[in-house]
Amino acid sequence: MMKPEIIIYTDGAASGNPGPGGYGAVLTYGGYEKELSKGFRKTTNNRMELLAVIVALEALKNDGCIVTVVSDSKYVIDAVEKGWLKDWQKKDFKKKKNPDLWKRFLKVYNKHNVMFQWVKGHSNHPFNERADKLAVQAYKSGNLDIDEYYEQTETIQE
Repeated sequence: MMKPEIIIYTDGAASGNPGPGGYGAVLTYGGYEKELSKGFRKTTNNRMELLAVIVALEALKNDGCIVTVVSDSKYVIDAVEKGWLKDWQKKDFKKKKNPDLWKRFLKVYNKHNVMFQWVKGHSNHPFNERADKLAVQAYKSGNLDIDEYYEQTETIQE
């Protein structure tokens, strides 16, 4: 029996880059939908794009899922599909941004059969728009977490 496909729509946003940011994800499976989002007081758009994918994959209850991640993030999709991530991993992410998140991503990515599908941002794709709205609402909520890795290392990176 083939496992059913899960489709995850993700987006990240930051007001200013760096600045307050958030991620949003909509997981769909059969007729079910689940929304995830969180805001941070200081982070970057790319960190939020990547974190949206990570948190959504971490929310899956079983390993070995067939997953399509629909994202408007060239950063995330190209890193995986163009093989950059493998090279970065071989070099232990030296001189690469967001090594904390990429390592966390690989841990959960390797548990599933994940494909990526790029969608143009802000092109009226209903689920992408919803993920975007979740991300923006999350950082505008005022209930913001601390992106500890980013805040501790940003002075080194910039």
